[in-house]
Amino acid sequence: MALPASMRLRGQRCFNRLLRSAKRHHGRWMVLRTIQGDPTLLRPELRSARLQRCRCAIVISSKVSKRAVKRNRLRRLFHAHLRERLESCEQLSGQWLLISLRPDASAIDPAQLLEECDSLLTSAGLHP
Repeated sequence: MALPASMRLRGQRCFNRLLRSAKRHHGRWMVLRTIQGDPTLLRPELRSARLQRCRCAIVISSKVSKRAVKRNRLRRLFHAHLRERLESCEQLSGQWLLISLRPDASAIDPAQLLEECDSLLTSAGLHP
């Protein structure tokens, strides 16, 4: 099950802003980028105050795995993990997150990737 539509981050302008000016937290197998979101970059139906919650995106390049099945499986794993960790956190309202996996992440056990994700979220101050 993917992230709820209100938690998923979409749109080229949103990604450009994250890539250009977000704060980076580097791990061994991934990079977490965080920024205070800009609702004007979202689609009009997602701009209301009640929908201003934490939004997340996962980027998994074909350098991580040439097989789309494996990339999609990892993406779904991270979406479920982030939904479990961040959906109910009201203090994260308006934050945007982007997780990018590095090419050497494909050989790592998914449990280790999720542990690193949690440690990056903690270092960013997004998860206790």
